[in-house]
Amino acid sequence: MAPDGGENSDMSSSNLPPEVLEERAAEQRRRLHNSVSELRSSVTEVVREKLDLKRYFREYMGPATTAVAILGLLVGYSSAGMFTRK
Repeated sequence: MAPDGGENSDMSSSNLPPEVLEERAAEQRRRLHNSVSELRSSVTEVVREKLDLKRYFREYMGPATTAVAILGLLVGYSSAGMFTRK
């Protein structure tokens, strides 16, 4: 059978002094903290890029203006056709 979780880990070895175990735990906490900090900063950058409205307006202003102009022409033409038909 497989041993219960943690029985064979380095942290439970009785031959290591508590100071070494404390140092290892502190180093693991620092690495975990650094990893979380890196993840937060990268997620923040990605979210800022995705939610940058100015960039989207610059990127899609031309196609949006063209679509609105064509739609306006079609609506104008159809409404003028309703009033000019006999």
